[in-house]
Amino acid sequence: MPTVRYPEALTRTRADFDRQGVMTTLGITVAEVAAGRVVLTLPFRADLTQHHGFLHAGVLTTAMDSAAGFAAFTLMDAEAEVLTAEFKASFLAPARGQVFRIVGEVIRSGRTLTFTEARAYADEGDAVIATLSATMMAVRNPGLQR
Repeated sequence: MPTVRYPEALTRTRADFDRQGVMTTLGITVAEVAAGRVVLTLPFRADLTQHHGFLHAGVLTTAMDSAAGFAAFTLMDAEAEVLTAEFKASFLAPARGQVFRIVGEVIRSGRTLTFTEARAYADEGDAVIATLSATMMAVRNPGLQR
């Protein structure tokens, strides 16, 4: 089980998540924050669908990227900020449902690079509908605005 590098890491993760305008716009909220793991929820909205009525892949990818990034952030040191370096998303089934659960987890955490995965589920089901594999980068720059 991973451990945080400083006592306020989980509180800071929630606070930084709440400062993201895109998460508010999409209606994505934090359901759980633990060391190396973040769970987000995304309610279905018709205005976030593609032409077949499924949740748009870009919206689901955005949620998975944030879950993976904030999972990585929980294990970074107090001077670090997180940025996505790269990711690959795979869609296994159409995104249909009323509430989507997105689970981001750290695979390996390093000082600069953290390797993560995210999985998306529809409603209360256990079937994965999408996955994301990502590399997150710890950025230490006193010029970054908090």
